[in-house]
Amino acid sequence: MSPHEEQANIDKVLSFLREWDRGDSKVRSHMLNSFLTQNTGKTFYELELQFAQVSSLFLARLTTWVRLTYMFGTFLGPQLKAIRIFLSASSHDQYLMEFLEDGGVLTLLDILNHPQSKEEDKTEALCLLLTVSNAGRKYKEIICESHGVKAIAECLIKSNIDDTQETAWALLESLSHGNPKYQDQVYKGLIALMACSSPKAQQLVLHTLRTVQSKMKTAHHSIVGPLLNMLRSMHLEVQHEAINLILDLMNFDVRPMLLSGLVALLRPTKEDVQQHQITEAAESNKMTGSLSVFVQQAAAAKAIRLLAEESKEVSHELLSIGMIQHLLCIVGNREHIDAQIQASLALKHFVQSFPVIEEHVHRVMGSTLYEAFMNKAEALYMNIDETQAAILLSEEIKITEVLDGNNSEG
Repeated sequence: MSPHEEQANIDKVLSFLREWDRGDSKVRSHMLNSFLTQNTGKTFYELELQFAQVSSLFLARLTTWVRLTYMFGTFLGPQLKAIRIFLSASSHDQYLMEFLEDGGVLTLLDILNHPQSKEEDKTEALCLLLTVSNAGRKYKEIICESHGVKAIAECLIKSNIDDTQETAWALLESLSHGNPKYQDQVYKGLIALMACSSPKAQQLVLHTLRTVQSKMKTAHHSIVGPLLNMLRSMHLEVQHEAINLILDLMNFDVRPMLLSGLVALLRPTKEDVQQHQITEAAESNKMTGSLSVFVQQAAAAKAIRLLAEESKEVSHELLSIGMIQHLLCIVGNREHIDAQIQASLALKHFVQSFPVIEEHVHRVMGSTLYEAFMNKAEALYMNIDETQAAILLSEEIKITEVLDGNNSEG
């Protein structure tokens, strides 16, 4: 570029900045739209060339305007999109540093927290924070130091828009990688998020927790209660993620707590059932058969089967805490078919794996029912009459004796 062309470009940029400084909101909105049309996808060097090496002056103006006006929501979306052009410019972090020095991260987090912010503006703010986070460890730390995990988490659970939830999730996922100083903070924040009511958010949180947990040396005990509660979800995708996380946690120190918790879910107390009958009837007028307590029972039985299939050692631990008797009770409980099916499948695995269990189950069921059970366990519920159900519900098996007999055979 010749000296004459350089001077012409500088004059053009200075004229642009003067127009911006003097313009009202309408003028700035028009300028923003033109900037977005002409510059989306440009690199750092292309932006510098167009703005005569002073593009940072326009970025500073954008950042200041957002900070002063975001609470009103006027043109906030285009403003944030314009800033994203700078922060996404490849091969350089100069714009990132300038944005952070001007308090950009705090402004974005304030947008997430502001009750009047539109969902689409929150999504755009999250996209910008994701760009910052993906730039490296020091940027992740700045977000976390600014209490970003809490703000992002609240945005995830309060939103009912998929784009907002998924961007918040992607941001938490990004903060969980390459951020050792704040990894524990992100981990505990995700555990707290399991208490949210949105099935979509629950699924995303559980998925991220699996990733984070794989990097941890231990598991925090506070994960057990909320995780078991996830098994009450009527959404299969949430149950699926919860069960997978339970499987992952068998390699951590919370294993005994999880196993005993799963077995306890197989035999809910009368108070649990009555409370859920009252709650469900008041909230959605559902029948007893669809109570979340029985959904949780079915999911617990499924999780137990999958755990036992993966590990003989875990199978022995489950047997030692009275799991077989509870499974038999569920098979005889005709209030929830899916619970019967899952319990039958789990019971069949133990019968096939431990001959001494087979002997006791055969005795309790009787030859006819036992044959139907072994032939097609998932259809057993259709073959159980009231008398057989009563026997299954009332029968007691001395688990210690069963295990002792099995050990003596081995």
